[in-house]
Amino acid sequence: MRKILLASIAAAGLAVSATAAAAQVVVGVSWNNFQEERWARADEPGMLGVLNAAGAEYISTDAQSSAEKQLTDIETMIAQGANVLIVLAQDGEAVQPAVQKALDEGIPVIGYDRLIEMPEAFYITFDNREVGRMQARPILEMVPEGNYVFIKGNSADANADFVHSGQLDVLQEHIDSGKIKNVGESYTDNWNPSVAQTNMEQFLTANNNDVQAVVSSNDGMAGGVVAALTAQGLAGSVPVSGQDGDKAALNRVALGSQTVSVWKDARELGKAAAAAALELADGKPMDEVEDAVIFSNGPKGVDMNSILLAPVPITQDNLDIVIDAAWITKDEVCQGVPSGSVDVCG
Repeated sequence: MRKILLASIAAAGLAVSATAAAAQVVVGVSWNNFQEERWARADEPGMLGVLNAAGAEYISTDAQSSAEKQLTDIETMIAQGANVLIVLAQDGEAVQPAVQKALDEGIPVIGYDRLIEMPEAFYITFDNREVGRMQARPILEMVPEGNYVFIKGNSADANADFVHSGQLDVLQEHIDSGKIKNVGESYTDNWNPSVAQTNMEQFLTANNNDVQAVVSSNDGMAGGVVAALTAQGLAGSVPVSGQDGDKAALNRVALGSQTVSVWKDARELGKAAAAAALELADGKPMDEVEDAVIFSNGPKGVDMNSILLAPVPITQDNLDIVIDAAWITKDEVCQGVPSGSVDVCG
């Protein structure tokens, strides 16, 4: 009788374990290129903090900047039993067949940071148009008239156009009046700093170095721009913008070779995406996800349920914000900065 009872208890235990395993949420994340600093440094840890606390399983893939590989990666995670997908798209259009396959199988999909313009997908990002405005304002304040260059992001990424639209919200009237002259504008494949540097070198050559400001759409590209300016002895005298709060960029802000980096605390974006993923995996309708709003500003005007986080522009005047938030240390910000030149560095 004791053996039967123990066997029954063991069987019940196995059943409970099986039920618990079956109930565990599997969150699949498709990264477009995990080599970029912020994904490993901030976004993924933000996600993992929430998912681990909830007992969810995390699986991920790296498309290595290949739209084709990302399609296969998503299908692989579907086969691995993902209950919900978070997709950082290499190409928001090219990824849609794989997203549709997931949706057809009842797997919710979150377009992460970059737009996948499908009404059945959820979208979470920062307010990228406001990012563009935040980039343009301090540049305009420093250079109210003159020759401007625009270094835009990847043409396959809707964020490139959202950011540039925000820049033009601030600058277009000055362009129309003739105070600002656009002497160079280019998209940048994969937001690649070396491509940005090459493009900037070409714009400097074409204009005999007669460039007064550069509106660069992210920090990596800003690094390429500053390298091109440095080679011509112009770094520090030509204002440059960026975004992401990369460590090197924040140091450039302190040094004066970059004017502004619009900080998007990617840790918070990762947390918000993970929390939304858990809600969606639990069957919550997209419009009932916490903090969800309607986003309809994509190229096609599709209404999408979204979460939009607020960015913060970082200049020499408020570098303490990123230090106090433990995003970067004071030593990292102030490396090479002359004593007394920046308040936060002393």
